[in-house]
Amino acid sequence: MDAEGIRELFADILPVRVRRLFGGLGVYDGEMIFALVFKGDIYLKTSPATLEHFVAAGCRPFTYEARSRERALGYWSLPDAALDDTDTLRIWTNLAREAARQKASRLKPRGSRLRPPLP
Repeated sequence: MDAEGIRELFADILPVRVRRLFGGLGVYDGEMIFALVFKGDIYLKTSPATLEHFVAAGCRPFTYEARSRERALGYWSLPDAALDDTDTLRIWTNLAREAARQKASRLKPRGSRLRPPLP
């Protein structure tokens, strides 16, 4: 699915921003990323509080190989039923947005990367 298709998919739920991200796409609500798109599959952000819903729905984790090891990022596939029903998509999108908010609230704010002027 391309960027325009992603925007159309989420149009009835919220306006999203789509950016290229490591060979795929990142889907953002404002500045907060809540979904990834790789090889045509949509993966939603999960948290310990939301993961059980994804597992129960038979979703698959997003994984990639690095240094000969499989790694996971905390994103799980969107259930197929959500592609055909806006209300179902809204439920899963809200779970992902909540997981992204939880993650953002745990991160420490970054300081300025600019160095102070030299004396």
